[in-house]
Amino acid sequence: FNKNYTIVEGIDQREIDLKDLAKKLKSELACGGTIKDGKIELQGEHKQKVKNILIKYGFTPNAVELR
Repeated sequence: FNKNYTIVEGIDQREIDLKDLAKKLKSELACGGTIKDGKIELQGEHKQKVKNILIKYGFTPNAVELR
C-alpha cells in the first residue's frame, strides 16, 4: 500500500529468538510488525532507532548496518 517499513535481517536464528526480538522492537518503537522468511518487518521508517535499540540489546555497532 505504498507505506514505509523497516526490515531487520541477517540475524542468526539459532543464537537469537527472532520472535522475542521482534516483540521488543515493536514495543519500544510503538509499531506493528511481523516475521517473514527469517526477517523482522516493522511498520514505519525506524532505521536509526532500530540500530540504537539493537546496540542496547548487545549487538556490536559494527555488526549493525543501515541501508
